[in-house]
Amino acid sequence: MTRIVDMVLLLIAAVTAPWWAPRMIARGRHRTDWRGRFGHADVLPPPPAGGRVVLHAVSVGEVGAIRGLVDALAAQQDMDVVIASTTDTGIARAHELFGDRHAVVRWPLDFSWSVMRFLKAVQPTVVGLVELEVWPNATAICKARGIPTVVVSGRLSNRSHHRYRWIRSLVRPMFRRLAAVGAQSREIADRFVDLGAAKERVHVVGNLKWDSVQLSEGDSEHTNRLATDLGIDQSRPIVVGGSTAPGEEAMLREACPEGVQLLCAPRRPEWWDEAAEVLAPCVRRSSGEPGRKGTSRFLLDTIGELGWAYGFADVVVVGRSFGDLHGSDPVEPIARGAATVIGPAVSDFKNTIDLLVAGGGLIQCLPEQLRSTLHDLLEDPTIQDELVRRGQRVIQEQQGATSQCVTLLLESGSAA
Repeated sequence: MTRIVDMVLLLIAAVTAPWWAPRMIARGRHRTDWRGRFGHADVLPPPPAGGRVVLHAVSVGEVGAIRGLVDALAAQQDMDVVIASTTDTGIARAHELFGDRHAVVRWPLDFSWSVMRFLKAVQPTVVGLVELEVWPNATAICKARGIPTVVVSGRLSNRSHHRYRWIRSLVRPMFRRLAAVGAQSREIADRFVDLGAAKERVHVVGNLKWDSVQLSEGDSEHTNRLATDLGIDQSRPIVVGGSTAPGEEAMLREACPEGVQLLCAPRRPEWWDEAAEVLAPCVRRSSGEPGRKGTSRFLLDTIGELGWAYGFADVVVVGRSFGDLHGSDPVEPIARGAATVIGPAVSDFKNTIDLLVAGGGLIQCLPEQLRSTLHDLLEDPTIQDELVRRGQRVIQEQQGATSQCVTLLLESGSAA
């Protein structure tokens, strides 16, 4: 079966190459760790008596979400934790957060030879797939080798569910191979079961991102240093556009009241130059030069610093939610004390946003309402404070997924 999957993947790659190859080259993504993508990882020593958990977090957001889970697993007796990521930005963020304590490796493409080479080098005793990232060859080969695969903080959007249902007969075996699923909600748990996951192995554990927002003692220092490096005046109001998409920087520029500072942090590196043109004249973080006195626009064109920018924001506008994309996670800016606004396009994070809006901790508005929404928030700090207070209360009420995910991973590993 794995050989059939290999042939299908190769065929798809060949047919779609005229679309993805030029885009990859144009965005500079061809300069990547191709050896790692084909399963060449540093050979690790045999796992300790307590086992080795490989946590696969596909990109930056998922890497950030597992901070508490990594610490909780590492606290287990004689347990080794390895972090795997797919994207270059995810790998960079994993090295920042965990590289001094844990091995960080590239998760391979789903060709059978890549997966087998990877597993031989890393030697996991259990694999945790963060949010989704279920692949046919990886699940089949892990199953054949007695390595349980567990989805933690499982997220399966309505859109993704409908897409999978078109090929349900093909994907059912890989979902059936899952040793356990820890889903973010009952609705999501039912979607996993519908696609083939065994009902008795699917549990509702909540969202790891509610737990990942614990602030550390050094965060305020990083926040102040970032503001100083950029030349941001923290005595003046500032709006931060987090994880923005093309078109949203211009929308924010027009919506910000006169005299308010604006910092935008585009979601993808390939969007940075375009955002700089839209915000011009602006200070780019990558320039290493602080802004002149009176500068009011800033571009955060780095990876891993957005959380610190949230620390000095009066208001955060969460990007990828005002156009034709599907939203970003609003939990971190609320946890860091910023009054937070999000747009209507949020299908990928619907459960989280519904909880926060219902609890009065998040404002959801249409693009044409953004200007008046920002004006009202910036005019009255008491409204900002109440929004933050209610949002942080919702976060506290929803925490607890980490311990349940630890239990699923340990129980699945011991049962193997």
